[in-house]
Amino acid sequence: MNGFCVECGIDTDKLIRGMCIDCFLRDRMLMSLPDHVDLFVCTSCGQYLRHGEWQSMARNKAITHAAREAATCIKEGRIKGTNSTINPLDDYNISVTLDCNIEIEDFETPAAAATIVRIKNTVCKICSRRSGNYYEAILQIRTAEKSLSAKLQDEVLERVEKFVDDAATTNVNAFITKMEIVPGGVDVYLSLIALGRELTKALGDQYCAETDESSKLVGQTRDGIDMYRVSYLVRLPDFHIGDVVRYGKKYYRLTRVSSTGGKLKSLNNFSEMPIRRVNMPDMKVHTRSDEMEIADVISISDGEIQIMDPNNYNTVDLLVPKGAEIGETVRIVRIDGVIYYVP
Repeated sequence: MNGFCVECGIDTDKLIRGMCIDCFLRDRMLMSLPDHVDLFVCTSCGQYLRHGEWQSMARNKAITHAAREAATCIKEGRIKGTNSTINPLDDYNISVTLDCNIEIEDFETPAAAATIVRIKNTVCKICSRRSGNYYEAILQIRTAEKSLSAKLQDEVLERVEKFVDDAATTNVNAFITKMEIVPGGVDVYLSLIALGRELTKALGDQYCAETDESSKLVGQTRDGIDMYRVSYLVRLPDFHIGDVVRYGKKYYRLTRVSSTGGKLKSLNNFSEMPIRRVNMPDMKVHTRSDEMEIADVISISDGEIQIMDPNNYNTVDLLVPKGAEIGETVRIVRIDGVIYYVP
């Protein structure tokens, strides 16, 4: 033995401040909690404030975390293996008792402390912005025509909503503030400038649309940084997937649109050809996909079908792609008095 306890005189090599573990622990408060701990919860989204961030978690878990993080122990020790007992006093005050082990060098000893966790209702920053109609960007969706059709409007807005929902999984600041039907299209108010920029690029690529942006200074932050609102214009083209279009002197069905261009399928021989984005404005819509006629099929043979003209009920022979799956009806289009099967 190389030492002894200054309190009881026992010989020991393991001393803490000159005392054996028993004398060191005697009448000493190992762990403490404040009289109360405040836990903030957003009344709108139900998230709890922890370490300066709003987090989704179960109520009891949030209460336990609040108590644990307020606990302190003597500087020679370390809190280890905490268990909690929760006893609600009312809806907003919860008694929490923490039982744990305190690790002091090679020793472990039990300790306990209690506090009152007070639930404080508030509104988080994101919910405050939502309720206050906060926005940084406006996505202006328009068409080359005077109005945006209901079908195209629903399709585009569904894409917008999905895009924002996906963005919100990694960034809680991403949300749609509101949507407004305006003459010629729709305005979508967005919480983030970056969200508007990404959406504009995505829609521009998906529809081969014209895009533009403009910004407006709306004020300054408390730090003196200029604040802008940005308007993003997405002007959808006259053509859409499924339309029959004229390109050059021939007619095609537009089967694909991408960021680099599209694909056309000939109504004469059903061959496919690519078209570059720069050339797509040269296409002229002949018949929109939702305006095509439907004809009853009378008979089917390899590479040909016989239909009934819905206008005069005459039978008409039409070429179809070999191996095409033909149902009871098909889509047709009339060009210069001639009926064509639309693949």
